Amino acid sequence: MARYYDVHPDNPQRRTLGQAVDIIRSDGVIVYPTDSCFALGTGLDNKNGVERIKTIRKLDDRHHFTLVCENFAQLGQFVHIDNSVFRAIKASTPGSYTFILPATKEVPRRLMHPKKKTVGIRIPEHVTAQALLAELGEPLLSSTLLLPDEEEPLTQGWDIKERLDHVVDAVLDSGDCGTEPTTVIDFSSGEAEIVRRGAGDTSRFE
Repeated sequence: MARYYDVHPDNPQRRTLGQAVDIIRSDGVIVYPTDSCFALGTGLDNKNGVERIKTIRKLDDRHHFTLVCENFAQLGQFVHIDNSVFRAIKASTPGSYTFILPATKEVPRRLMHPKKKTVGIRIPEHVTAQALLAELGEPLLSSTLLLPDEEEPLTQGWDIKERLDHVVDAVLDSGDCGTEPTTVIDFSSGEAEIVRRGAGDTSRFE
């Protein structure tokens, strides 16, 4: 049975976040809010957590998982990024964007795109997500909470708790999230390619 945490939207309780981090570090899978919609999250080295998320969403091995980072400083360890791309991403973060970039050797191979050796990265603009990442001290491996055969992500924490009670370990709820996933920009070739138009403005990349 999943634990349910009612998190203050403006001042997330540190004790609550600490309990969620303990679950992540114990190889758990959580649901947490972002500035686009709710997401599934687990620790970077949690192979079982990755498989659990794939099962929940019915994903195949080609799915791009996202490394959700607290700030720009964390990115350099996990992705290769040149100066022009650096400036473009810096100007757009934090925000509702996922950027696909070449992965460094610090990224577990199972998280990369099998052929391109790329990984998605993102810095959310959401109080609870930021506070959770600060407490964790490292990126969170994530995927949008969009269930199989459903067109819209779930938006209510209590509904998520009810529907995923036996397949996740915790739900963090700080109010409604949006229903639009992030805009995805592929910078793996050095040029911006819009893969998915979502919550983030694409005009600066066109």
